[in-house]
Amino acid sequence: MAKLIDKGVNFFKKEIIFSISLILAIISCFFVKPSIDYFNYINWETIILLFVIMLIVEVLKNLAVFEILVRKLLTKIGDARGLVLVLVSICFFSSIFITNDVSLIIFVPFAILALNKVGRVDLIIFTVSLQTIAANVGCMVLPIGAPHNIVMYTVSKIPFLSFFLLLLPYVVVSLIFLTAMLFFVKNDPITLPKMSKIQVDKKDFFKRVFIGVDYYLLLTFIALFILIGNLENIPFFTSLFEKWIIGNEVVWGIVASQFISNVPAAMLLSGFSTNYEAIIVGINIGGLGTLIASMANLISYKILVHEHDEFKMRYLGVFTVLNVILMVILCGVYILTTLH
Repeated sequence: MAKLIDKGVNFFKKEIIFSISLILAIISCFFVKPSIDYFNYINWETIILLFVIMLIVEVLKNLAVFEILVRKLLTKIGDARGLVLVLVSICFFSSIFITNDVSLIIFVPFAILALNKVGRVDLIIFTVSLQTIAANVGCMVLPIGAPHNIVMYTVSKIPFLSFFLLLLPYVVVSLIFLTAMLFFVKNDPITLPKMSKIQVDKKDFFKRVFIGVDYYLLLTFIALFILIGNLENIPFFTSLFEKWIIGNEVVWGIVASQFISNVPAAMLLSGFSTNYEAIIVGINIGGLGTLIASMANLISYKILVHEHDEFKMRYLGVFTVLNVILMVILCGVYILTTLH
């Protein structure tokens, strides 16, 4: 019995986000009777897409594609700040077109590999935190940059240019913030150590690819979808939403995102209010903050912990502080824009 408890405790520590999500989902099941409708809560397109992308990333890793690209990148960059700048910038620009989630799935492992290669493990936590922020900011540029913006663009029918101009001030201020953060990285020279010849191990190739997929991340998303679906069907919460959302869309967008992430928050709020512009602003600012505020945040965290489990708590601290600071700044931008 003691061994079983120890295993349970160790599993909880290792997969703390999944464990908490599962516990909350189970608790919510006591308020909404389990039924076939639970399957409709889950956005299976998102789950399948994430699974396919993770498979592709594992294929690229096992074919040493990342290794080759990292070596080429490092031969062209001579200092630590320049390296972090490139790693963060690539997340920003790629998220505009391939969404923030996909950008982080591809480029966070790339960044960790690059920093390991040059012996700058000390920069991994800071870099991945900035990459995550950059992806969440880059996805504001176009409505196709993130699932929550795709949802709101479809529902609101706001013109493409108007959508862009609505979020442009927040993008500009966030880029200034990210640029300022880069100056905390010392401009130390980096040297690429002598590397052995790249060899691809073809033995058990597909087995390694499928084993490398983070299935607990997929299960975490499923648990969160069930939790959110149940919350939307609990009368107490629906009556609370109806009473308080109207006129406070930005605040609710920010607050709701911290607990259920901004994609479900977008779907939830748009069901109670037609002030779509305020909802768009709220859920995009709300993507910053807690680890659950955006699914992208969770993705980068899981990738980092998979590679460096010892960084778990330190990363949470740095990530949260940086996100909260920028979130407060963007709230200030919102207040200033409404005054005009």
